[in-house]
Amino acid sequence: LNALNLEGEQRFGVQIVKKAIEEPMRWIALNAGHDGSIIIEKVKNGTGNFGFDAGKEVFVDDMQDAGIIDPTKVARTALQNAASVAALLLTTECMIAEKPADKAPMGMPPGGGMGGMGGMGGMGGMGGMY
Repeated sequence: LNALNLEGEQRFGVQIVKKAIEEPMRWIALNAGHDGSIIIEKVKNGTGNFGFDAGKEVFVDDMQDAGIIDPTKVARTALQNAASVAALLLTTECMIAEKPADKAPMGMPPGGGMGGMGGMGGMGGMGGMY
């Protein structure tokens, strides 16, 4: 994407895509207990297949040799689907969404009582105790 010579809105669009592509790595790093921004910057400064192995918490020179791969078709399809939804939102004059249901207020907790107290007849013979 850096090699593209774009201007204006197209350049801005490429910047948005580049930022979006970073998000999976950011969340993987955060889930591994690391600062996602630092991990991303280190990976961006690497060359080739350099990346971060979150399972072992180390940087590796070749993700493919380390057995860490992301099938191209899956990544490409996810990006295409995201772009398709974004284009739909941008070109649609209105959107219809389901209104979240209002939550009903919580009721009072059920009443308790101690066995053998008056008015508790039918409690296995406990109501007749004196």
